[in-house]
Amino acid sequence: MDVDLDTVREVVLARERADLAQLRAGSAVLAGGTFLYSEPHDHLDRLIDITTLGWPALVETAEGLEIAATCTLAEFAGARPGRELGSPTLRPDWPATALFAQACRALLASHKIWRTATVGGNVCLSLPAGAVLGALVALDAVAVVWPQGGGERRTALRDFVTGPGTNVLGPGSVVRSFVVPKPNLRARTSFRKTALTPLGRSGSVVMGRRTAEGCVLTVTAATTRPIVLDFDRAPGDDELTSALAGIAPNVWFDDPHGTPDWRRHVTYLLATEVVADLMASEP
Repeated sequence: MDVDLDTVREVVLARERADLAQLRAGSAVLAGGTFLYSEPHDHLDRLIDITTLGWPALVETAEGLEIAATCTLAEFAGARPGRELGSPTLRPDWPATALFAQACRALLASHKIWRTATVGGNVCLSLPAGAVLGALVALDAVAVVWPQGGGERRTALRDFVTGPGTNVLGPGSVVRSFVVPKPNLRARTSFRKTALTPLGRSGSVVMGRRTAEGCVLTVTAATTRPIVLDFDRAPGDDELTSALAGIAPNVWFDDPHGTPDWRRHVTYLLATEVVADLMASEP
């Protein structure tokens, strides 16, 4: 159910970076707005709309793929008429972008929401169930951040989230985009998820990426923040068990969608499937 933000007195349509200087206590960035308008935010009196900055959603660069913070989930997933659930990949030579649509489908969101909600919003909300956040972490993406004082800084997304709903962004800072390195776009990936009910919120999501010698696993939904497990070779059962046991007990998420013990158990099962998939011989 939509909620009117009746404390908001001003909406600033940002046309240039200087307009972002108006961010202060009581202000919030407006992109898709699906979270802002989903529940009351009585502390807000001003919204800064960054969709009017006109950032292209997806741009190929020398580094790889730059994804604007204002890119919608539909654009991210490659959704279009006839492909409402997203495209298998954004391009045939970028097989790792298969994670994009898979991540979006792990969200409890209708296609209407896909056309409005943004990648930047999903990342900056920093929720445990932020599957789009997890996909970008799995591909070792970097966040390009505009601090309020000017300049630019880059933060690896694996270090961006610090806990449920918290991150390193800082007051007055705005995420401009996310950059996925070009080699990782060509990597082999695997995706697994589970939930307590068929259409319920994800209880655990495990995404994997094949590297030259081993693999990288990213655990999300089951944990309070994305957890990355790097292996320099194909991990055996004992090594995988040890790596998951190394996740601090308070990092396993606890809510009505799953207890920490259950999440830990199913994450191990999903991780074994992902490793087997990644290390299987090419078809």
